Amino acid sequence: MKSEPDVWSIDQQKKAGSKGAPWDGVRNYQAAKNLKTMKKGDQCFFYHSNIGKEIVGIVEVIKEAYVDKTDQSGRFVAVTVKFIRKLKRPITLENIKKNKELSHLSLIKQSRLSVMPIDSKSWKILNNMGKI
Repeated sequence: MKSEPDVWSIDQQKKAGSKGAPWDGVRNYQAAKNLKTMKKGDQCFFYHSNIGKEIVGIVEVIKEAYVDKTDQSGRFVAVTVKFIRKLKRPITLENIKKNKELSHLSLIKQSRLSVMPIDSKSWKILNNMGKI
């Protein structure tokens, strides 16, 4: 899940506490489809886009897809996520691109996509890179 840190940062997510915060405002159909597939308990990487361009933490889905209140058309959804942890060492996009085992990730192939799936092998690789 990608967010510009000057709009919504990992620190703001942490301050939201155990009640979490809605991941809303997604207006790309592919990203919205990805939100719809998320299940309660799924963990997600929190990526700071534009400023930093790095994975900075992990959040967990605590409420599955529901109508996004910020969408007047009623076509898009949101999920609620809560903060789990900050990474001991953020994983930069530059370092992700250097790892050939991660070259298939949407983060690299579809850089504008704000919500994307991560396969379990890549999840483990990224966790190791972030010293989790």
